[in-house]
Amino acid sequence: MHSLISSDDVWVLWGFIAVWAAVSIGLEQRFKWASAVSGAIIALLGAMVFTNIGVLPVESPVYDTVWAYVVPLAIPLLLFQINVRQIFKESRRLLFIFLISSAGTVLGSILAFFLLKQHIPYLDKIGGMISASYIGGGINFAAMAAKFETPGEYVSATVVADNVMMALLFFILISIPAVKWFQRHYAMPFEEKVKADGKSGNSAESYWKRKDISLKDIAFNAGAAFALVAVSVKISGFFKSLFSHPLLTGTLGDQYLMLTSLTVLIIFLFPRFLKGLMDLKSLEPF
Repeated sequence: MHSLISSDDVWVLWGFIAVWAAVSIGLEQRFKWASAVSGAIIALLGAMVFTNIGVLPVESPVYDTVWAYVVPLAIPLLLFQINVRQIFKESRRLLFIFLISSAGTVLGSILAFFLLKQHIPYLDKIGGMISASYIGGGINFAAMAAKFETPGEYVSATVVADNVMMALLFFILISIPAVKWFQRHYAMPFEEKVKADGKSGNSAESYWKRKDISLKDIAFNAGAAFALVAVSVKISGFFKSLFSHPLLTGTLGDQYLMLTSLTVLIIFLFPRFLKGLMDLKSLEPF
């Protein structure tokens, strides 16, 4: 399909993507309605609209670059924010609840596959992508899309369906705290703390307030992320060439699984170094 910005007009397409991402973040931090929706959803919905009205192309080498390089680099940068030891020490109950919900998501995906496999092409791939997304977010979606080598048009269609449903779910979840019945029957410590502190306004703006960051911080974060991605690619490639069994190549030879496991291991072994890269306390919204 012809679009105003052609698929090979790399600089213009990168510029449009970057500007629209900046606009989405600006809207999130300026307006309460946008904060409730989130900048990510605004960016995705806007991209859907621009694609369907013929401004953006459906496929482009720019998109391939995002999937191949930006997404893998985002995985360690996001994981740097967690404290693995603290999670195991203080969040065992929450972890157990998460595992139960993850199992429910997987079972629901399996059931949906058998009910709809005659009507939706590549549902085995799409089901894996969707269930991974609902368990671990967009990074998992990207990892499964790359692993299953799902055709681009089906990835795009699944992204649209995924985010439309998630936007609807977000609106439902956001409205729950305002319902009197939930206020009477469930504690809401976060809202109570905000009211006690006398803070109001846009929570997204408060969360993403200015933080001190040096050139060394940027260099170390970028260097660590690139190093982890490079090492994981080499290790997964080695195991993929070493083994022929699908189970072994699908686990030890999987780049994203190796990258996530290696990053978590580094975080566990060197917590002080990673805490220095990205201070966990500075990420707290209040």
